[in-house]
Amino acid sequence: MKVALVGVVGVPVGKHKVKDPRLDQADQLVEADKKTYASVDVVGEEEALTADAIVASPEGRFDLIVKDLEFVETRLARNPPAAETAVLAKLKHCLEGEGLIADAHLTPEEMQVVGAHALYTIKPLVVMEPADVEKFDEFLVRVVNAAGYISFLTVGGPENRAWLVRKGATAPEAGGVIHTDIQKGFIRAEIIGFADLVEAGGETQAKRANKVRLETKVYLMQDFDVVNFRFNK
Repeated sequence: MKVALVGVVGVPVGKHKVKDPRLDQADQLVEADKKTYASVDVVGEEEALTADAIVASPEGRFDLIVKDLEFVETRLARNPPAAETAVLAKLKHCLEGEGLIADAHLTPEEMQVVGAHALYTIKPLVVMEPADVEKFDEFLVRVVNAAGYISFLTVGGPENRAWLVRKGATAPEAGGVIHTDIQKGFIRAEIIGFADLVEAGGETQAKRANKVRLETKVYLMQDFDVVNFRFNK
């Protein structure tokens, strides 16, 4: 996952940990050699159009709205097809009100009409205040959620680790985040819900309480599922 900074000062680009406190909680309940947070790539403004999400200062947010408005007005001046003109007019109205395109409630059909255009605020955008700079890695939990990602956990043994996957991903797709062999040879996923893990007091206790579910390849991952993948090697 890639996050672009716009108008943000004091946050270095590069790999950043997503310091979700739920992993800290799981790490206290399940013994492992180490704890590994999920991570994202943080890049500069020049990569904003290819990022999964944008983190902007209040001023940066306004600048991106202006850029999108200028693009939309230029496109409208070229007399595009009627269907595109209607969508662009809707976007123009939204942007003139200092709203984001992502909040314009475009239908799937409207998104298809303008989806290929180089628009900034069509992406998930989270505004960051100066006070958030010092705790940026904790702030990233909000950004990941806004970008349409969830986390799942693998626990015990060498490490307790969080992994990122898009909302709506199936169990095999989640396995593929760890290694393609898991997705290719997927048999089943042994799932403990995070709330069940906490309530039981750990993985072993959750198993004793019959809180482990056997899920097939059609299972849609839930946020902070604790999972053990069974697969053909």
